[in-house]
Amino acid sequence: GQWRILRKLLPRPSRLGRPPIDRRQVLNAVLYINRTGCQWRAIPKDLPPRSTLYGYFDLWSWDGTLDRIHHALYAGCREAVGREASPTAAVIDSQSVKSAEKGGPRSTSRVTMREKRSRARSGIFSSIPKAC
Repeated sequence: GQWRILRKLLPRPSRLGRPPIDRRQVLNAVLYINRTGCQWRAIPKDLPPRSTLYGYFDLWSWDGTLDRIHHALYAGCREAVGREASPTAAVIDSQSVKSAEKGGPRSTSRVTMREKRSRARSGIFSSIPKAC
């Protein structure tokens, strides 16, 4: 089924270094972490070591493999229920438009920066010894 499709999207393991680990196990573990929200240090013992998994996760995030996998699964799910692979319509929430018109995140970042600067100044001035 889907493994045939996903196997083509995964990069081939290098012939250099240690023997390659089963890519299907790595993909299952990455999808498990994504689905459950499990922390890296709490990965079940029946999955490959977390350092190995994180290395693959980091590499696949960087080179776009995870994006390609997501797109393939998304399109496959849409086609399975009789829809087109990519959506043809979008919805914009009126609340989103209103916050964007007001300046949204930009106005809050200015306030945050002012607050951080004032804290930094107070920390600097309190650490300077007073001359008697």
